[in-house]
Amino acid sequence: MTRAEARRAPQDFDRVLSSMCTDPHPAAREAAQRFLATNPGDPETYPTVTELEREAVGMLGDVVELDDPHGYVAAGGTEANLQAVRAARNLADGDDVNVVAPESAHFSFQKAADVLDVELRLAPTDDDHRADVDAAADLADDDTAVVVGVAGTTEYGRVDPIPALADVAADVDASLHVDAAWGGFVLPFTDHDWNFADAPVDTMTIDPHKVGQAPVPAGGFLARDPETLDALAIATPYLESDTQPTLGGTRSGAGVAGAHAALEALWPAGYRETYERSQANADYLAAELSARGYDVVEPELPLVAADLPDGEFRALRDRGWRISRTASNALRVVCMPHVTREMLDAFLADIDAVA
Repeated sequence: MTRAEARRAPQDFDRVLSSMCTDPHPAAREAAQRFLATNPGDPETYPTVTELEREAVGMLGDVVELDDPHGYVAAGGTEANLQAVRAARNLADGDDVNVVAPESAHFSFQKAADVLDVELRLAPTDDDHRADVDAAADLADDDTAVVVGVAGTTEYGRVDPIPALADVAADVDASLHVDAAWGGFVLPFTDHDWNFADAPVDTMTIDPHKVGQAPVPAGGFLARDPETLDALAIATPYLESDTQPTLGGTRSGAGVAGAHAALEALWPAGYRETYERSQANADYLAAELSARGYDVVEPELPLVAADLPDGEFRALRDRGWRISRTASNALRVVCMPHVTREMLDAFLADIDAVA
């Protein structure tokens, strides 16, 4: 490979430790290439990819225990979270609505509030980085359109008390949205209460292009009731279809086909194996860092956060490790499907070298 070719080569994953994207499953990669030029945004013209999307939504319903799911394959978690807020706003009575979410909520809710001109009220988290239910209840009122819970936070991998947040939403007649963009493909194999069967969840974000091992972009927006999508629908007079509930218009069928292929290949046994391996890796890394004297947040899901001095963090970056920090300046390592024990051993060896 020439130097110019190397500069244009995509990032490989052998030193990527903080991304929530991963190497796609081979079947998903091939399917994405075949449907690259199709447009599920025009379902009457592209019926094959439209049917694949219906099937993919049905399979996502299996993952989150929703028998009759309504939704679509979005560009990612940001779009799905924005759509959840948009639908709740459109369904709410009154013009001056607000959204109640924990401080641990993804920054996409800041974008949604800005784009949709709604007030975002952030409740503090408790000592274990979960939403403080009492604080959320204090913030919710008759103008609250949606209460948000996170099932797999992006900084600490924590699962909010979803049933309790459902009670907060019910008390003010608000919707309940669960952001399971990252956690949705690992939580089915745990004992957490997080999905449509565990609580009266109205909408959910779950991203096949994260642990689901679909190519980017392939997010997931799911709703319990068809009225949610109706609240998002816009007339499309010059297309063969009459309305469109999605945020984007033209969408590449690559995301739909890739998500479908990944789910078909991996649900449920392949995802269970991935979760067990990833969780074992996270537990291993946490124990090794703790043994070296670092303060570590116990990994509830396959994500490890630890206090690492700035000098060591910069030195590891200089050695090519793709790592990031939380808002509180902790090292953040996400044990995605591509992360192997050998990668973690190499990372620990470099930590020993720079410490």
